[in-house]
Amino acid sequence: MVNEILKKICSGLPLDPLPENLGRNPNIAHAAKRVANLSKSEKQQAISNALRYFPTHLHKILAREFADELEQYGHIYMYRFLPRISMKAYPVGQYPCKTVKAAAMMLMIMNNLDPQVAQFPEELITYGGNGQVFSNWAQFWLVMNYLSELDDEQTLVMYSGHPLGLFPSSPSSPRCVITNGMVIPNYSSKEDYEKYFALGVSMYGQMTAGSYCYIGPQGIVHGTYLTVLNIFRKYFGSNDLRGRVFLSSGLGGMSGAQAKAGYLLDSITVIAEVSEEALMKRHRQGWVLEVIKNIKELINRIAYCKREKVATSIAYHGNIVDIWEALVEHQDQTGELLVDLGSDQTSCHNPYLGGYFPVQLSYEESLKMMHEHPKDFKLLVQESLRRQYHAIDKLGHKGLVFWDYGNAFLLEVSRAFQQDNQKSDALSRTKFKYPSYMQDVMGDIFSLGFGPFRWICTSCDDDDLRMTDKAAQEVFEQTLKSSDLPEKVRHQYEDNLKWIKEAESYQLVVGSKARILYADQLGRCNVSLAMNKMVRDGILKGPVVISRDHHDVSGTDSPFRETSNIYDGSAFTADMAVQNFIGDGIRGATWVSLHNGGGVGWGEVMNGGFGLVLDGSEQTDKIVKSMVNWDVLNGVARRSWSGNQNAKETIVRAMNFVDGLKVTVPVQIEDETILNNL
Repeated sequence: MVNEILKKICSGLPLDPLPENLGRNPNIAHAAKRVANLSKSEKQQAISNALRYFPTHLHKILAREFADELEQYGHIYMYRFLPRISMKAYPVGQYPCKTVKAAAMMLMIMNNLDPQVAQFPEELITYGGNGQVFSNWAQFWLVMNYLSELDDEQTLVMYSGHPLGLFPSSPSSPRCVITNGMVIPNYSSKEDYEKYFALGVSMYGQMTAGSYCYIGPQGIVHGTYLTVLNIFRKYFGSNDLRGRVFLSSGLGGMSGAQAKAGYLLDSITVIAEVSEEALMKRHRQGWVLEVIKNIKELINRIAYCKREKVATSIAYHGNIVDIWEALVEHQDQTGELLVDLGSDQTSCHNPYLGGYFPVQLSYEESLKMMHEHPKDFKLLVQESLRRQYHAIDKLGHKGLVFWDYGNAFLLEVSRAFQQDNQKSDALSRTKFKYPSYMQDVMGDIFSLGFGPFRWICTSCDDDDLRMTDKAAQEVFEQTLKSSDLPEKVRHQYEDNLKWIKEAESYQLVVGSKARILYADQLGRCNVSLAMNKMVRDGILKGPVVISRDHHDVSGTDSPFRETSNIYDGSAFTADMAVQNFIGDGIRGATWVSLHNGGGVGWGEVMNGGFGLVLDGSEQTDKIVKSMVNWDVLNGVARRSWSGNQNAKETIVRAMNFVDGLKVTVPVQIEDETILNNL
């Protein structure tokens, strides 16, 4: 039965007969309606662009419904072509393909669109409110068909969700090359994006949505776990978060991880969420333990748990601004600071189209107003951001440790103050008043070479995942026996060894059988080689895909997140991400991707990423040694050149054991020398 389903999916667009148009499923969550503001001629162009996928005799019937979708939703998703199947990752051997590498990509694509994984599956959005896998459902059908035909001397070329086609290449070339949102810089504003997306000519792939590498919220659970741990370690000098309160907002595709991560650290974690559907989804999954809807009840519960040191995770169904202002009121009345750590993980890169909901409106009122009165809605969002910042700032003066989580929160706060003609100390160019978690903590960890290394067992077998966990554990344990391991590096290995030992018990797998830990170049190479040997020796039932988040050492240039701690003037350049994409491709990655946008928003960041299938071959061993070394050390070298001491020490050390590596190392400059000559 499964084989028949997958054969059908791979057979191309279903046109004869044309599938019935059942519309959207009213029982699941959907993306916010977009506001494209297209002219009449531009609307005609959007419909014409969509019809290109279909034979002429179908244009009359499809043109009408595509026009309706464009009017109602601001984009043509082609709901008629929603696959009526169980969308999920199937074992790699069940896909009708000529090469296992194509089958692995199919598995990853279907996992990204799995309703248990995807935020808005019918709009092809995996996470972040607008992180697309494809722009429309015709593209899904065509890509699956192309992948079923792909062989080891062809490359599938993807233009912002559109499959340009299969092109002859060589076995050493990537099997797929993906670009998303490659818009000329002068036309890369958020307003421009809405037009290009509505026209169907460009797409926002976030990071791992449009590159088919999302592994569910497990990835951000682990990243949040390490971030909160390292921030607490820095500011409180301890690893013990019992009795400490961590407050944030968002329980969506990425932000949903916060409650789970905080609870794993034994803190009292409180997360606000305006969408009842998103909140209850996390509650059903066990990622958040308590649900509270009354603000007074919430404040009392926080006070009790803090006093008694009760570890828990609480979802507040309501707006985060209400909590911050209630905490200020409590502090004013009692002198008690109830919150120790604070952040925000709403999708502030997309604040006016569902990424941030203003406190003045209900969730339902916001959904209506952002579509019908977008200018008025924008003003309310900015007012709400200012209120939130004022409350945070009052508590910040009392001892709250607040940090920007790289979601563009303080960037949008700064813009909101500018809109109101007020001066704000929230942000000065790239330097935040409150620390960016990258500038303050994680940037130095990235500079050591540590970042989110991920793998997916394509057999979809729990035993394979368990054995790969064990392999990673053994590699880390062996590495920690080295006597010349720097102390800063040793701490990171120890943190991640603890994680991988306990990862299965955390029950984090949603969708594909995947795992994540932070590793440096040496750890990633050795774990990958160990798993490739397990495939070669038949210990695992199928190949393993290795990947990473683009939010990593080398993959991303973003002045407000990944490269926000680079102070030599190059924080706004994007050579690293582009070179990462090219370098991974020429070194044998199975697929590579380059995106404009992701995390902090369209026009604010450039991302490079990859996927590599460990098929057990000795050739793949060579690719791992070459490609993984490059994928990490490219970024370490760039960070070293910018003046980061951790990166300088790491790259100098790497040159001692990586054959052929010779990097330009910066000379130390004394500030006094410069000042005396100005």
